[in-house]
Amino acid sequence: MTTVHPEPPAAEMGTLLRELNHRIANQFASAIDLISIEAVRAEGAEAKAALSGAVELLHGHADVHRALSMPRQRALVDAATYLRKLCGAFQGAVLDRLDIQLTLKGDRLPLQPERCWRLGLIIHQLVTNATSHAFDGRSGEIRIRLAHADGLIRCVVSDNGSAASRATQGPGLRIVADLARTLDGRIEHAVGGRLRSVVLCFPPTERERHAHSAIDRRRVKLSCEKKPAQSGLARKGRAGSFDRVIHPGAIANVQAAIVPPASQGGAPSRAPSDMLAQLFSPSYSTDAP
Repeated sequence: MTTVHPEPPAAEMGTLLRELNHRIANQFASAIDLISIEAVRAEGAEAKAALSGAVELLHGHADVHRALSMPRQRALVDAATYLRKLCGAFQGAVLDRLDIQLTLKGDRLPLQPERCWRLGLIIHQLVTNATSHAFDGRSGEIRIRLAHADGLIRCVVSDNGSAASRATQGPGLRIVADLARTLDGRIEHAVGGRLRSVVLCFPPTERERHAHSAIDRRRVKLSCEKKPAQSGLARKGRAGSFDRVIHPGAIANVQAAIVPPASQGGAPSRAPSDMLAQLFSPSYSTDAP
């Protein structure tokens, strides 16, 4: 007879999670203190340098752990800001040492705190997986794109590493798939030219959808306020470049997007093999304000 254990209540899960985070933080601090003491005691410049490097590495991983903590607030969290802090910590802790560049582009994306945290766990695991298996000690690039379009939140993690070293799905990708299901989402894999991509798609909650709609309405209002001033300057023939006004509905064409050639005044043309060009409309700026 199989015994079914009920899921612990949310309050208990929160307590267990705080205990885990506190314990890991203390373990990092203890390891840093012990190695720092040994660095002081060590004789010889090489030994001191090696131990000091280990301390610096542990500090970096501790920063990543703090950046991955679940937000304690009840209000919605901007996922783009949350992920930028996480990516910055990971870049300093690991990627700079491996000569791998990590870039993140994403518009404001309000998510519930726990769902934002789960998204961070997925991104961290995908970047870790690419770092460990895709580059084989070579320099490279990892790109993350984040957007909300057609009623879905899409996150694309791409790298220009080797596909051969990732032929089998390891435990990390299985964890990613399980985490995606907790968001009612799915994971897809794509290859386009030199880029290999993992695409996460999941629907927003009703609360998140209302927040996205409010952001879109604000953008429309700001666009309408900017247009008369820009038109007046243009009629006077004043030289200079102006910030492009992006209509919030532009991203709705994401699935049918075609990169316009530079000769037509659009964005600079990209190779058709660029996977990101096929997944996101080039007319939509994904840089966070």
